[in-house]
Amino acid sequence: MTASPPAEPIQKSRARNALILTVYTVAIFVSALLLFSVQPLFTKMVLPRLGGSPAVWSVAMVFFQSLLLGGYAYAHYLMQLRSRAAPVAIHLMLLAAALGTLPLAIASGWGEPPTSGYAIWLLGLFAVSIGLPFFALAANNPLLQAWFVRTGHPNGPDPYFLYASSNIGSFLALLSYPVLLEPMFSLRMQNLLWTCGYGLLIVLIAGCGVLLLRSPAVAVAQVDSEQANAPAPSWALRARWIFLAAVPSGLLIAVTAHISTDVAAAPLLWVLPLSLYLLTWVLVFQSRPLLPHRLMLLLQPAAIAGVIILLAIGGEQNLLLTLGGHQLCFFIIAMACHGELARTRPAARYLTGFYVALSFGGMLGGLFAGLIAPFTFSWIAEYPILIALAVLCRPPEEERWSGLLRWYWLVLAILAVVWLVPAFSPGRAFDWIKEQRVSIVAACAILSMILAIVPHASRAKIAATVVLALVLLRVYPSDDGRVETVRSFFGVHKIVVTPGGQYHVLMHGTTIHGAERMQNNDGTPVTGRPEPISYYHKDGGIGRAISAVRARKGGPIRVAVIGLGAGTLTCASQPGENWRFFEIDQTMVDTARDPKYFTFIQSCEPDLKPVIGDARLTFAKEPDGLYDLIIVDAYSSDAIPIHLATQEAMKIYKDKLAPQGAVLMHVSNRHLELASVVVGIADANGLKSWVYNEDSGRDDEYIFTTSVVVSARDEADVGALASSEQWVQTDPTAGQRVWTDDYSNILGAVWRRLRDGDN
Repeated sequence: MTASPPAEPIQKSRARNALILTVYTVAIFVSALLLFSVQPLFTKMVLPRLGGSPAVWSVAMVFFQSLLLGGYAYAHYLMQLRSRAAPVAIHLMLLAAALGTLPLAIASGWGEPPTSGYAIWLLGLFAVSIGLPFFALAANNPLLQAWFVRTGHPNGPDPYFLYASSNIGSFLALLSYPVLLEPMFSLRMQNLLWTCGYGLLIVLIAGCGVLLLRSPAVAVAQVDSEQANAPAPSWALRARWIFLAAVPSGLLIAVTAHISTDVAAAPLLWVLPLSLYLLTWVLVFQSRPLLPHRLMLLLQPAAIAGVIILLAIGGEQNLLLTLGGHQLCFFIIAMACHGELARTRPAARYLTGFYVALSFGGMLGGLFAGLIAPFTFSWIAEYPILIALAVLCRPPEEERWSGLLRWYWLVLAILAVVWLVPAFSPGRAFDWIKEQRVSIVAACAILSMILAIVPHASRAKIAATVVLALVLLRVYPSDDGRVETVRSFFGVHKIVVTPGGQYHVLMHGTTIHGAERMQNNDGTPVTGRPEPISYYHKDGGIGRAISAVRARKGGPIRVAVIGLGAGTLTCASQPGENWRFFEIDQTMVDTARDPKYFTFIQSCEPDLKPVIGDARLTFAKEPDGLYDLIIVDAYSSDAIPIHLATQEAMKIYKDKLAPQGAVLMHVSNRHLELASVVVGIADANGLKSWVYNEDSGRDDEYIFTTSVVVSARDEADVGALASSEQWVQTDPTAGQRVWTDDYSNILGAVWRRLRDGDN
């Protein structure tokens, strides 16, 4: 008869295992929480240096992914040491050194950006400012999992469930920032809380180290012997891991760029794809995944086909459906890729090497979509390229019905000739294919889906069909070839020529920045001085404000304009007046100067020399008391430079005003209510404000409704506007916190727009 083991040692063992699991899980969770909360926190500190450009987020992602690779490689090589104590001591010293660099701050000497090479400058800024603490955080996930394996815990042989805990922390950090942290706390308080969290993490990791060192040597030796026979992953498998990680990582940046450029440049849209990206990691590494991998592989072809169809249809007809569609398809594609990674993960002995491969792939995908593509393509070409590559992420399968697919390449070649040749030989065939563009592209997309699901065609055949559909999208654009794109660090701008060539329109996504009438209704060219239209018509808010200030002064005025756009306001000036323009994007200046696009500058200010750089920095260097009118026209886009709408920014504008000057801020926006923000920052500087918002009823003439706020020291400074029924003197909203360089609440502005609609 075998004696039962003593109850007390069993209870102690269970208590020890429970303690190990709890401490390691909490440490990994807190580490991930800090890792992903520092990204929006520090990036928000950097945004004012570069005009609030959404591209700052893309470059930030490249930096974070690259440093993640460095952290994972450090963890991998640290765990090659035979001593158990050495990795613990070295990592705790690294964490302590990083703590000495906190709280977070922009490194001295990096306060003002250059006039070009923004991406490289940003990478350097991130590296010298937060490189060390982020590097230490990046190493925690693989390092703590490797320590957990060596504690002898029963779950040690398969510690990948801890990766799900890590990504839950990342997911919550990302979503909580715009919902909780940003609205509730100032930037300084967020920084302080993050620093305290970093100190807590060091204590938790020290506890993990103690538990590792106190683990019985026998248990650790047993784990090592069990893992010793695990086969090493082949180099081909490692290469596949890198590819499987690179495609969704690149897609993350590409789909964010697409929905913020070609659909809507709404604020915080980058949060949604990144949240879904992290959620896929949470789901695939669960012990029992909620979404089976086989289901995701089955849905992946439908998701790829869905993206192609969405690209063919466009995003202006149903904005919410399009946004939701792109992100749902991205989620399914990322789930399929990450599910393949989870399915082929190695034994725990090779865990750190596995994570190095994942982070290396993530870095490659980020580099392609975040740095290489913006300098290579004039449009968001990386999105369709990565969609085609996503097909190759499917596992290889035996073709069913191989006889049916025997003539596939010949049939596809014939279809390609039939559909593509007419593009280069205009005629009736071209017109018919043009009319059937969406149907043909959709047919290609559906064919690729059927090939993947029914006969399990080879990945090459599916990819070829997808590529044909994407090429057709480019060869037969929905705009009849009347759109040219210009891409820079600050986004992709489109110059649209309306049917018949009557108007030239400057757009960013679906937002119009300016327009010029090139032909009269009878088709004859417009001659003489161009008329300011779009938001700048003489009968609109901006036009009326300029006239009122000019009339109040009774002579020529001196004006500063922040934001050039198509150069429309150059034609609002009169002889003898001095107008000075401030613009951050040199490509915008080049576009506005080119007479084949717009003629405002050529006709009205041919010698224009705008000040290049972020206006918050360059305008602050202007002499005090100089301008009769300051026009801040940086808010007609949906992705706004927040730092130009703070109490400190308004103080700069006020200092530059002449004794009876006024500040005019253009706040037209589909997603944010900004008028109350401007009223609040003006009141904080002792200025009164009048709000104008009137429907022009002339959209068909490209004369749009505008929302503007004019602020001045006294009623007399705005002349006739103070007594006009169209201008409403407005007091600050009770209980609404004033935006400062240390505090802003984007979510609140979004909520007010949703609540109030267009009123």
